[in-house]
Amino acid sequence: MSDTTKNESASKAPSHIAYQVRDREGKKGIWTRVGSVWPHTDGKGFNIQLEAVPLDGRITLRVATEKKD
Repeated sequence: MSDTTKNESASKAPSHIAYQVRDREGKKGIWTRVGSVWPHTDGKGFNIQLEAVPLDGRITLRVATEKKD
């Protein structure tokens, strides 16, 4: 990733939030925020900044909203 791309990403709010989701039998899944996502300026990809790397479950990307998750 170039310095320009890093600076553009850091200066804007993320477009998506990355969550680790662990499913549980008969119960709601556990969602834990693990990172943020920014689109590339050409619209053909994303930069994903993970603050934690899940060892199990899956990573789900959701559109970032202003409401508290």
